[in-house]
Amino acid sequence: MAGKRYISGSFDERVRSDCRIEMEIVGSGGNRINIKSKVGVLFGESIRKLIEEGLDFFNIKNSVTEIDDKGALPFVIMARLESVIKKIYPDETKKFLPEISNSFPSSTRDRFRRSRLYLPGDQPKLFINAGVHKPDGIILDLEDSVSPSVKDDARLIVRNALRAVDFLGAERMVRINQLPLGLKDLEEIIPENPDLILIPKVESGEQIKQVEDRIDSIIKNNNGTENIFLMPIIESALGVLNSLEIAVSSKKIASLAIGLEDYTADIGTVRSKEGKESFFARSMIVNAAKAAGIQAIDTVFSDVNDMDGLMESVLESKALGFDGKGCIHPRQIQVVHDGFSPSEKEIGKAKRIVLAFEEAEKKGLGVVSLGSKMIDPPVVKRALKVIELALRDGKLDSEWRESDEK
Repeated sequence: MAGKRYISGSFDERVRSDCRIEMEIVGSGGNRINIKSKVGVLFGESIRKLIEEGLDFFNIKNSVTEIDDKGALPFVIMARLESVIKKIYPDETKKFLPEISNSFPSSTRDRFRRSRLYLPGDQPKLFINAGVHKPDGIILDLEDSVSPSVKDDARLIVRNALRAVDFLGAERMVRINQLPLGLKDLEEIIPENPDLILIPKVESGEQIKQVEDRIDSIIKNNNGTENIFLMPIIESALGVLNSLEIAVSSKKIASLAIGLEDYTADIGTVRSKEGKESFFARSMIVNAAKAAGIQAIDTVFSDVNDMDGLMESVLESKALGFDGKGCIHPRQIQVVHDGFSPSEKEIGKAKRIVLAFEEAEKKGLGVVSLGSKMIDPPVVKRALKVIELALRDGKLDSEWRESDEK
């Protein structure tokens, strides 16, 4: 322990809004703190006080701490410091937490999830302004985008971000690691009340049960909210065949997603732009989700420069019955929203259905019809969702009923 340096953070000079902290435990001399910061003139003293507070919090008496700061916000510095201390003392259980700086409204099971933007959990520079791009959801990713060597660091950064970052109304999602490591992620993440947990590489309902049981246990021990939803990601042939079992395995599940990079590798083929090799799997996911009464979420489109290709992919997703699609770059968000936005024809049909339903209700009729066709409750429900989305996208005025009647 003494004489060995422990590190959290990167040596890459291109890093910004982050920091690297090195620490060595020494035998005497108190705590010595050396700070190199691009904003040292303005914030050097604040950084020093924060580090001193953290060392005192963890009862560190004699150490040498070097900080190379690239404009990190306090929640990042706190996570880096806690991470390096826990590398020195693996049995340390205390958490150096920032104050909760925002009030986050609760999510709902059926809220819009047209777009979800993936952000690597070890790159806080991407967190700060992510909400400006207006995705429906922001995924703080602890899995594929984070290398194994920094997963412990990323876990604490994501945990602190859930307390400190305002994502401007986007649903706050976290993709945990593949089980069993993902269960460790939950210990840090669930007490901070994320809106939704993405579970990668799910192949059975039993895996969902493991996650649900761990979440319930953590909530009980931390007096947290029970309003945390799940999104299993199907990424293998076995997962596809078990998709209905997975979709109905928990009432916490709000959406069922598919990940095609791993799926195509699993079946021994290469993912193509046309997607013929994944048609069966995607159709299975849609049918399983709809049978379970939840949303179906399509995979990401990997070419961030091909906006026309992305729109084609979104329209195909919508035609198959998907409700949303993943995004790996902010520029994809608006294209996804435009593709999933209802057309004028869809809006017109939805208006006629809703008005016919409301008129039948006023008359106390048990049967609703539009022309010669009977309208079932699921059709009305879908029409209401189209109206809601059209209102959100500005394609309908809130007074549409009155204007339609005129």
